[in-house]
Amino acid sequence: MSFDLKRAMSREFNVGTKERRLRYGVGIGLLLVSVFLANIPLLLIGVALVVTAKLQWCPIYSGLVKSTVESGDEPPMASHH
Repeated sequence: MSFDLKRAMSREFNVGTKERRLRYGVGIGLLLVSVFLANIPLLLIGVALVVTAKLQWCPIYSGLVKSTVESGDEPPMASHH
């Protein structure tokens, strides 16, 4: 398995709807737990999950040429038009 750093920096739609919901849920959960435990690593992971869910883009997935997008998933901003 190789990691393509150049591709990791190019934004692409690679987080599908199911995973997006999961990232939001786990991310918000980690944010809440991090506040009560005063745990910075959990806070950073929670923020990263919420941001990648919002953008529907994961740079790690881009670098690994991976995607969880399924047919019927809407790309970012498609529902706002």
